Amino acid sequence: MSDEPTLQERAGRERMLAQLAHTVEACRKCEIGSLRNKSVFGEGDPCARLMCVGEGPGETEDQTGHPFVGRAGELLTKMLGAIGLERDEVYICNTVKCRACYREGTKIRNRAPIPEELANCRPYLDEQIALIRPRVILALGAPAAKSFLGPAFQITKMRGRWYEGPHGIPLMVTFHPAYVLRQTGGSEREVKLQVWEDLRAVKARLDALEEAASPAASAESGASAAGQPEQPSLF
Repeated sequence: MSDEPTLQERAGRERMLAQLAHTVEACRKCEIGSLRNKSVFGEGDPCARLMCVGEGPGETEDQTGHPFVGRAGELLTKMLGAIGLERDEVYICNTVKCRACYREGTKIRNRAPIPEELANCRPYLDEQIALIRPRVILALGAPAAKSFLGPAFQITKMRGRWYEGPHGIPLMVTFHPAYVLRQTGGSEREVKLQVWEDLRAVKARLDALEEAASPAASAESGASAAGQPEQPSLF
């Protein structure tokens, strides 16, 4: 029997996420709450099997209020498509909900979130995870991974493995799309191959969990995926 949420449950999650987003919009625990243009709560399927978590909003996200837009967002959409997922089938958010920034004269510059900002925002992320209950979490980049696994995490040495995330949810770490875009030559090819390995592991884990929940649905999904290329042109 499938554990697909009912329409009533889906509506309930959407309502609670909207309430939480309103709370985040009003939050001024950190100075960046007054510097940013818009909070970037997150978006996607409230019943998503996969949740993607990045570090925090950049300038474009701050202007639009949407996570992972611009070139990095386009690449994330292609990465998801490579394993047969549409962007609106997953839930995408960040560890912090406001652009980590500082004022330099008349300009606002990006910077990494400080521990206090991460701690202030963490309850919002925890509640998102508890409401959505994804089957798998994909942490994008070292800062997001460290928010789950601690400051000693080293992405170049420790990505591509399964970890236990919040509520026992399987957690995979891969490189952030923005990092992938910064690579050139042989480094670009190597990083893309590593990301592809991580994505395939996520796909296999999702399929295994789907099979446990609904063997018939999984068999149909596996049959449709059989014709996919071994490695998409993106990588």
